[in-house]
Amino acid sequence: MDREGMLVRCIYYGRIGHEATERLLERFGHDGSFLLRDSETVPGARCLCVRKAPFVHTYRLIPSADGWTLQDPGVPQQSFGTLETLIEHYRGAVSCAGMAPLTEPLDQTQLRHSSLAQVNTFSMVSSTECFYMEM
Repeated sequence: MDREGMLVRCIYYGRIGHEATERLLERFGHDGSFLLRDSETVPGARCLCVRKAPFVHTYRLIPSADGWTLQDPGVPQQSFGTLETLIEHYRGAVSCAGMAPLTEPLDQTQLRHSSLAQVNTFSMVSSTECFYMEM
């Protein structure tokens, strides 16, 4: 993460699972909110998680010699030198077929000021439920 810019450092949550991700995006996000976490199943990969109610869409980002690639059958393969470049590319894309729009980063530094106890225990309750959906 040392080569990454401020955006990635602010939205990178590390080794949180998909259930905790759902709760965070449900409680603190809205449609288009997104965060980055470690993949639970592919070592070295990251997951770009985006809320588009009632789902949390997860896109796997795979490291390669050229940088990072978004692994999704509906999105053309393209390599980016950094995660930040990849994210900014898809944020700026008008519409990628089947991809949830990335409109607002879920900045963990802002969450710390919000309700640290709730974020750490993930005991959040909301009237709107989100479901995990691996892409």
